[in-house]
Amino acid sequence: MQLIWFRQDLRIQDHAALWHATQSGNCMALVILSPEQWQRHDDSPAKQIFYLRQLETLKSQLNQLNIPLLIKQIPLWDDVPHQLLQLCQQLSINAVHANIEIGVNELKRDAQTQKKLEKHQISLELYHDQTIFPVGSICNKSHQPYQVFSAFKKRCYELLSISLPQCYPAVAQQEKIQLDFDLGHALISASTSMQSPDTDQLQQLWPVTKDYALEVLDNFIDAKIEHYQQERDFPHLNSTSQLSPYLNIGAVSIRQCLQAIFRKQAGYFHIDNLGQQTWLDELLWREFYQHILYQFPAVSKHQPFKINTQKIEWRNSEQDLIAWQQGQTGIPIVDAGMHQLLQTGWMHNRVRMITAMFLTKNLLIDWRLGEKWFMQHLIDGNLAANNGGWQWCASTGTDSVPYFRIFNPVNQSQKFDKNGDYIRKWVPELAHLDAKKIHEPYAFEPAQALHYPRPIVDLSLSRKRAIEAFKAI
Repeated sequence: MQLIWFRQDLRIQDHAALWHATQSGNCMALVILSPEQWQRHDDSPAKQIFYLRQLETLKSQLNQLNIPLLIKQIPLWDDVPHQLLQLCQQLSINAVHANIEIGVNELKRDAQTQKKLEKHQISLELYHDQTIFPVGSICNKSHQPYQVFSAFKKRCYELLSISLPQCYPAVAQQEKIQLDFDLGHALISASTSMQSPDTDQLQQLWPVTKDYALEVLDNFIDAKIEHYQQERDFPHLNSTSQLSPYLNIGAVSIRQCLQAIFRKQAGYFHIDNLGQQTWLDELLWREFYQHILYQFPAVSKHQPFKINTQKIEWRNSEQDLIAWQQGQTGIPIVDAGMHQLLQTGWMHNRVRMITAMFLTKNLLIDWRLGEKWFMQHLIDGNLAANNGGWQWCASTGTDSVPYFRIFNPVNQSQKFDKNGDYIRKWVPELAHLDAKKIHEPYAFEPAQALHYPRPIVDLSLSRKRAIEAFKAI
């Protein structure tokens, strides 16, 4: 009997471990719920509930394949090797199949599990599935990992032009397996009874019905990708794919995304327009940060990629941090983004950059506090992408923005939310202001006329302060 261990890959289509396992005989499936481990990793309630809802969909899909799904709750990963061995012995499992996860704790868990199982002649087969290319395989001529995105991207383009990664074939239905023990599905129901802010709204915003993620992908490719390059930076437009939550839990695969991009080219690597190229580049940024996480594990241990930036003297201002967290900074575009995050579990990517740079540069508050807050609230919280984005904005990471290049949030707002539509939606107390006043209300309105905080920082002076702090190292 084969056992497929599902992790952040809750789908049956184009699934490396599932396909390989089914080629070796009858299978059972396993999902391990680790709530205490999730909490240690700052996974948001929205992300946890989203995962469990997708798990219900996976259960239904596996049932159609006659693959029983076993749910086990193991609070911490340190306990996984022993308990998984017991389970394998109970079920007469001779091989466990799983897709590689690249975080430090995940790799440690899998190495310990593999060692434990092999002592009892049970193999743990691991497959590359979450990235386009196996982590560690994209290297320069000196066999060193790339640390600059442009060079990494160029190499990826060269490889993709030779051959696009193909999706795995569909899995066939197997014969029914008779079982005489509890599969643990009650754990899903108990866990999904958890409540987070606006749970009903999150379910409406992020459905998990059968094939929904693929429908979102197809709609983006058919209706949006051609204009993606021109429209992606405008947060009031519905112009991005919004696939990140589904990619993050594996409801859709990175290979399916690639194949969709080049569907009209019959699966050949041929770029027809800037929108197509720009979205591909975004997928490669995601790829880049995962390779960085694997090759430079210190970044997952709260360390900056640029070692010298450890010397930066960050400000310790709990008051300013709370104002930023709650969207009460007095800078409308920043507050709009933070309100969107709190209410939906998601934030437009341009606004993520604006809010992150405001915290790290204008407020000069440690990027790690912002990184943690995002992980605690994002439905698509991903260690590699979140860390990479924060270190880019904070000028502490690989290929990051130069420290002297600091976004002015008012200018960003005027450029990318010209009429103030995004601000009006997420900061309704400013909805009555016209397109000129809404970006910087206190430059035009007397304090007593607004029910809105005054700016907590002077943008010009704080910019100079940040530049001096970075120069000092």
